[in-house]
Amino acid sequence: MMKPNPMNEFSNEERRSLLLIARNAIAKKLGEGLSPGIAKLTDAKFFTPRGVFVTLEIESALRGCIGNILPAYPLIRAIEKNAVHAAFDDPRFAPITNTEFDRLTIEISVLSIPKPLEFHSPDDLLKKIKPGEDGVVLRKGAFSATFLPQVWEDLAGPFTFFEHLSLKAGLDKDSWKDSEIETYRVEKWNEDHT
Repeated sequence: MMKPNPMNEFSNEERRSLLLIARNAIAKKLGEGLSPGIAKLTDAKFFTPRGVFVTLEIESALRGCIGNILPAYPLIRAIEKNAVHAAFDDPRFAPITNTEFDRLTIEISVLSIPKPLEFHSPDDLLKKIKPGEDGVVLRKGAFSATFLPQVWEDLAGPFTFFEHLSLKAGLDKDSWKDSEIETYRVEKWNEDHT
């Protein structure tokens, strides 16, 4: 179960506007009509580069998820780019169709900067990690992968979480035991809960 969010940077109105920005970016590419009601976002935080993921679901089933861990683009631009990439470029799925568009639920995750997590053994790592709170980046040589904190809801415990993350990185399932680990937090919201 997800624990309370330690980040609380965005108001409900700002969250709704950022979701509409994501939806309109997908709508524009599909040739659909755009949704009105976006509040004017003028605060510097919307133009500051941030790590952002956009997740798309249809009836609670994953339909696309793309993002950038590190701050590569200003927040609004990152949301637009990642929404379009999640809808049309996630290699796990066919591109979103017009008939699916109205059934999509969009979720935005804004990330803190990942920080290295020092640990001395696999057991030490499992003790230091905070399930349900920590997003995790695993790096080993040229291989890397991340799981957002939301993934803890779907995997039974830290051991399984790290095995799946190792496999996602293209490594052996036990590679997490001697990989570099970074953690981050997210502020997330979706169209069902704003």
